[in-house]
Amino acid sequence: MKKIILALVTVLVFTSCEQQKIAFIDNGELINEYQGKKDIEAKYKIKDEAFKKNTDSLASGFQIEAKAFELAAAKMSQSKQQEKYQQLMQKQQGLQRQVQMQQQTMQQEFQVEIDSALVKVQEFVTDYGKKNGYTYILGKNEAGSVMYGSEANDITKVVTEALNASYTK
Repeated sequence: MKKIILALVTVLVFTSCEQQKIAFIDNGELINEYQGKKDIEAKYKIKDEAFKKNTDSLASGFQIEAKAFELAAAKMSQSKQQEKYQQLMQKQQGLQRQVQMQQQTMQQEFQVEIDSALVKVQEFVTDYGKKNGYTYILGKNEAGSVMYGSEANDITKVVTEALNASYTK
């Protein structure tokens, strides 16, 4: 009987000593250092610069046309001036709509790619946790989900390096 009780106590001691492996990641640092996100931002910076050049070109063309109207307006009848002015206003409004639509489209495309990158990061962290035997990987952020964590439990740098290595493959 003593042997059974001793065996049960031994089993209880070993199972109660089993510790869960817990770590945390600084979410902001992980996302900001993810090469995939940096590449997306660089891609859209180039697109944005091209968009601005195109917009400036459209605006310059319209300004030239408006200036030409101002010079020619003195030689036109009142009704012809109003007709031409209305045409210019419609053209300006059309250009503004076109620019807004292009800008919205670009913003939506950017957001879709960033969201996709965030999903990839989340999936990577999940796989990393499973492969490395973590019970929990907590996220540290500005909202304070992890108020304090020992540096020994901070795996942000290791996961960032692994994530970027995975991305470059």
